[in-house]
Amino acid sequence: MENTRLREDFFAQLGPSDQAFALFDHLPGLSFFVKDRQGRFIALNRRGCEYCGVVSEAEAIGKTDHDFFPKSRADEYHADDVAVMESGEAIVNRVESAPEDAGSPRLVMTSKVPLRDRRGRVIGVAGFSRQIERIQTPSGTVDAFANVIAHLHAHFADNLSTQQLADMAGLSVSHFERRFRHAFGASPRQYLVRVRIEHAAKLLRETEQTVSEVAHACGFYDHAHFSRSFRRLMNCSPSQYKS
Repeated sequence: MENTRLREDFFAQLGPSDQAFALFDHLPGLSFFVKDRQGRFIALNRRGCEYCGVVSEAEAIGKTDHDFFPKSRADEYHADDVAVMESGEAIVNRVESAPEDAGSPRLVMTSKVPLRDRRGRVIGVAGFSRQIERIQTPSGTVDAFANVIAHLHAHFADNLSTQQLADMAGLSVSHFERRFRHAFGASPRQYLVRVRIEHAAKLLRETEQTVSEVAHACGFYDHAHFSRSFRRLMNCSPSQYKS
């Protein structure tokens, strides 16, 4: 009890919160953030600013993931935040794609925890992610997935089967699909479609290719499937996005 009071008294005397947050600017490769119940950024370290594409934290305060990331990714980040705040339970060391440019094959390990006020009410969420280089686990799952993800991003337009990807990871199809869904919150096919759509969106923005040419270049040989998938993830048709 005495130790708890000592800690509370110390933090009650502490000045502006950015004193402590400044520490996170000096941790290489670590992205740190704090958001409120509405998903608005309250604090963001230097690496987090790089992910959001802003020069300083001040440019991000009050904005949400939807101001910086493709809709599909922003929706996922927001859903995770809501799940943490509503359940009061943390997400610990989950593997996911880095929040960089569309089509990034990099992986990060992410953790999120609920933040409570003095009455114990959840008022926001704090989290960090760090890029995975070579993290060894007893099962080798992270390294196996890193190789699969790198291949998937490099060859997203190819006709990739789940069997091929499972073979690369050295797992059975059922085991691979189960671990993949647990790590990324989506099946291998759903993840592949998302990668293709993100690449398609980039081509639509940056080139003069037609919608049909973009669809074919990104591995969609059924125009209707491309349009449905694009609308589901981007909330508009490819033609509307291009214009």
